[in-house]
Amino acid sequence: MKLFGKKKNDIPSGAVPELISSERLTEGGFTLPETVEPFEKELFDRLRCSVPVIDAAIMKIIRLTGGFRLVCSDERYQEQLDRFCEDVPVGLTGRSLGTFADSFLDSLLTYGSAAGEIVTDPGERKIAGLWNGDISRIKVSAGKTPFRRSYAVTGSDGSIKRIAHPERIVYASLTGGHSLLRGLPALSSILLRIYRCIGQNYDRAGNVRYAVTYKPSGDAGDIISSRERAVQIAREWADGMNSARYGQVKDFVAVGDVDIKVIGAENQLFDTAVPVRQLLEQIVAKLSIPPFLLGLSWSSTERMSSQQADILTSELEYYRRLLSPVLCDIGEGFLCSQGILAGCSIEWDNINLQDETALAEARLKNAQAAEIEMRLAAGK
Repeated sequence: MKLFGKKKNDIPSGAVPELISSERLTEGGFTLPETVEPFEKELFDRLRCSVPVIDAAIMKIIRLTGGFRLVCSDERYQEQLDRFCEDVPVGLTGRSLGTFADSFLDSLLTYGSAAGEIVTDPGERKIAGLWNGDISRIKVSAGKTPFRRSYAVTGSDGSIKRIAHPERIVYASLTGGHSLLRGLPALSSILLRIYRCIGQNYDRAGNVRYAVTYKPSGDAGDIISSRERAVQIAREWADGMNSARYGQVKDFVAVGDVDIKVIGAENQLFDTAVPVRQLLEQIVAKLSIPPFLLGLSWSSTERMSSQQADILTSELEYYRRLLSPVLCDIGEGFLCSQGILAGCSIEWDNINLQDETALAEARLKNAQAAEIEMRLAAGK
């Protein structure tokens, strides 16, 4: 397909979409939505560390997105493409295109956008590996046309350096460039405040402490020596409590009227089940993960319904649509570096969210049907 007598990707430099307002025009071209700021990156990182259910949900989404395979349009080069996908270095410790996709999707979900680099080897004129970039240091803008991106990297000293080869950068963002965790810091702060109060209450009332009260009688001798006896009772009580730490049991013997009570025994801890569940429901709804997959058993017979499976499948398909162009660009970049004039497409593994029991019953019924068909065929 051709546009204006040229190839589809060759947009005229003077072409300006009418839907773009003039307020978004700058000297350097068109501006894109703001990228992730360093403080936002730190906020989302701390949020995942502070609330384990959020980190678990993101890791579940990455795993449920599933595996894939790049398919070359020319079958003669499929083996080379497969070998590249399995052995390409990723960062300092990773290897394989799947490892790069997992890290890329992790950044995409956490920060709302992700960027990676195809690292080339000028000497051997081939792809040396893939690198996941720090999205908080990358500024994205448009070049001469709104359909071509340019990238700049912010240094540690605040200097901005434009990337000379933007064609080696792969970039993707969620709708609007907003993180999947947008809106969760406020809810999570309340949840953490409740947990902090629970810990403080257990420090005060959960750690049993005793109040030992000595009441001297009306005798003059008891009144005069009440101070010495109180000190002696306190010393003996402390000795008995310390001995219990080492497995030694000592009885406490006192003369006179001594009253021993547990501090805070009359008070009851607040029931936090309802507010905690309400907050977790909001978090789970934002992450689109069924609760029981995160260990939240709010019902004794909870399981994934067909509606939940359909919703989760649609979420995973959305993330796959974002990853597919990035992975295809990397595959086509490899083929181009090898001098191969071919394209590639991506085949994703089937998303299977059915229960093992249902699958086992389906296999049993299929086996029974096959056996009946064989008997009928033998009888004829």
